[in-house]
Amino acid sequence: MLVRLLYASRAQQPITGELLESLMTTARKSNASHGITGVLCHTDRVFMQLLEGSRDDVSSLYHRIAADSRHSQVTLLQYVETTERHFFNWSMGQVNLERVNPSLLLKYAPRAELDPFSMSGSSAMKLLDELIATAAVVGRCS
Repeated sequence: MLVRLLYASRAQQPITGELLESLMTTARKSNASHGITGVLCHTDRVFMQLLEGSRDDVSSLYHRIAADSRHSQVTLLQYVETTERHFFNWSMGQVNLERVNPSLLLKYAPRAELDPFSMSGSSAMKLLDELIATAAVVGRCS
């Protein structure tokens, strides 16, 4: 059975380019070996990530993330069973928020910034779908 999990968290420290590259490299390797696909959006302090895969693998990864001391306020936004993946060929894609029109963020949040904590799970998913459709996604390949 496939599931889709969307969560948000706050970084304990600002996310540097080196740290992000290290996280993405590790995630792509680990996710590929566990059949997990997904996409990550982030600012210098906020993560919003969608994970897809088997219920056991996605749940296990989510629990590891929630226990990771680099994250705080880990918040489950949406968890659904699904019959197909959105990101079947991405071990972990990354949305480039620098290319996003701020009005798109304002459509779903009180201010023109990534703030998944102020959204419903369905609004956060709609925002993610629009971000993927309108923003550059880097590192899409498995």
